[in-house]
Amino acid sequence: MADKQLNCKGLACPQPVLETKKALAELPAGARLTVIVDNPAAKENVALFAANAGHRVEAKENGGEFILHIVKEGTGLIPESQRTRDQETSEKPSRATRVAYLISSNLFGQGSPDLGQALMKSLFVALAGQETAPEALIFINTGVYLSAQGSDVLDHLQALWSRGTTILSCGTCLEYYKLKEKLAVGRISNMYEIMEHLSKAEKVITIA
Repeated sequence: MADKQLNCKGLACPQPVLETKKALAELPAGARLTVIVDNPAAKENVALFAANAGHRVEAKENGGEFILHIVKEGTGLIPESQRTRDQETSEKPSRATRVAYLISSNLFGQGSPDLGQALMKSLFVALAGQETAPEALIFINTGVYLSAQGSDVLDHLQALWSRGTTILSCGTCLEYYKLKEKLAVGRISNMYEIMEHLSKAEKVITIA
């Protein structure tokens, strides 16, 4: 049996889930994956992901650590008796949607700047880990700091760029914040082109 252990201690959300998803994809049906995390939120997120994917999960605490034993089921489908409406909907096949993200800030949400920065980084970790990359990422206002030198999400943006995601940064905004020469990924754009992408997208998600 090709069992595997995964140490996710110290990893920020959503990395434990992404690492678990990757590890399960590499294991055969019936194998057991042991995931170790060091906080309750990570334990809940990993357990919920595995359960929603149709796998068996057992979790226990040991000296401040949380150990999750996940047995990979053969079908990856949740038994009929355990399905929720949301889970049934998520399993229906669908074509890829042309999604554009409009990012108007370098912080995610209102409140603590440190928390906003951490949440924004988590967002791009999650985006880079999705099976389908977004059609476009469009940065305006202080959002252009994310595509410039010194940004802590550049690796994730580069990964999305290499997968075909269009990355545009507002030229007026780059100039205003004196970042035009520091653009590190994607290309400089203008409001006309930005509006073209937004109007053609099937879905636009605004991050502010």
